[in-house]
Amino acid sequence: MSPRMRRRIAISVAAASMSLMLAGCGMLGASESSDGASPTKGDDITVALLLPEKANTRYEQFDYPFFKAKVADLTRDQGNVKYANAEASSSKQAEQMQQMIDEKVDVIVLDAVDAKAIGDSVQKAKDAGIPVIAYDRLAEGPIDAYISFDNELVGEVQGRSLVEALGDGADSSDKIVMMNGSPTDPNAKQFKAGALSELNGKVTIAESFDTEDWKPENAQANMAEAIEKIGKNNIAGVYSANDGMAGGIIKALESAGVTDLPPITGQDAELAAVQRIVTGEQYMSVYKSYPQEAEHAAEMAVARVQGRDIQFDALARDKVDSPTHKAIPAQLVPVVALTQDNIKETVVADGFYKVSDICTAKYEADCAEIGLK
Repeated sequence: MSPRMRRRIAISVAAASMSLMLAGCGMLGASESSDGASPTKGDDITVALLLPEKANTRYEQFDYPFFKAKVADLTRDQGNVKYANAEASSSKQAEQMQQMIDEKVDVIVLDAVDAKAIGDSVQKAKDAGIPVIAYDRLAEGPIDAYISFDNELVGEVQGRSLVEALGDGADSSDKIVMMNGSPTDPNAKQFKAGALSELNGKVTIAESFDTEDWKPENAQANMAEAIEKIGKNNIAGVYSANDGMAGGIIKALESAGVTDLPPITGQDAELAAVQRIVTGEQYMSVYKSYPQEAEHAAEMAVARVQGRDIQFDALARDKVDSPTHKAIPAQLVPVVALTQDNIKETVVADGFYKVSDICTAKYEADCAEIGLK
C-alpha cells in the first residue's frame, strides 16, 4: 500500500474517531448518531445487486449468495435483494440499471461491465435519489462508495510470484507473456500496473494482450498467437490476470505440444485453478475473500439506506479517485498468494472448499504428494 493511501486511511480513521466522540457528546443528529439511533428507513428495504458476468464462477457461487444472506441477516429477513447479471453486456447492464431505477429500489450495488459506459446510468440513479455503491470495479459517475480488493497489490503479488517461480537463475532476458484482463474493466489496468512494477527490469515482456471480456477462449487465441511469434520453447512464464484465462492459456500451450508448462499465474482461486495448482499446471492464484467483500458490501448498502452514517463511515475509511470523481469513500480488502504450500490454510480453512472438493479421484495422488488430505 502506498504512503499516500496509508495517510488517507489514517486521516479517515481519525475522522471516524472524531465523529464517535461528537456522537457521544450529543452533537450529531439522529441519522448521524450511533447504530442504536432510529434509522431513516426500516428493515423492509430493497437492495439491487448488479453483477457483470458468469464466465468467472465467483459471482454466482460466492458473491451473490453471501451478499443475499448478509442482507437478510442485517434486516431480520425483511430486506429484499433484486439480483441481475449482465452476462458481459454493457447495454444489458444499462437496461438492468434503468429497471432498478424505475422500480425505485432503495440502493444499487453495482459491479460494472464497462466502468465508463455505465456512468450515465449512475447519474440517473443519483438524480432519482438512489445511492450507488461500486462493487469490485470502480464505476464512473457519482457513486456513493466503493468496495474492492487492493487491485494494484493483486498485480504486485502475481508479478512477484512469477519472478519467484523462475528461480535464482532468472534474468532480464527471460521472455514473459502478459495476458491482461478486459480493457473495459478498470481493475484490469490496476492489476497490470501492479504486475509491471514487479516484472519490469527483471524479465522481458515479449507479448502483452488485453483480453476482451476476460474470456478464456480469447486468452487461448491470444496465447496461440504468442506461441507462434515467440516459439513454444522460449516462454519462461505467463502472467495471467485471472484463473479462467489461465485455463485457456494452458490449453494453448498443450495444443502446441508443450509438456513442461512454464509457471502461470492466476486470480480468484476457482476450484479448477486450485486443482491445477495441486498438479503443478498452474503456479499460483490470488485468493480473495469474496464472502468478506460481499458481506461488507451488504453492510455498506444497508447502513447507507438506513442512515447509519457512523457505521457507513467505519466501513469506508479509505478514499479513491475515479476518472470523474475524487475522494470516493472506499474499503479495500486484503489478498493472499495461493500456492501448493497454503491451500489448507486459505481456501480450506475459510470454508471455500473442502479437501474432498479439491482432491477428487483424478487429483488424489497429487494431493497426497503435497500433503493435502
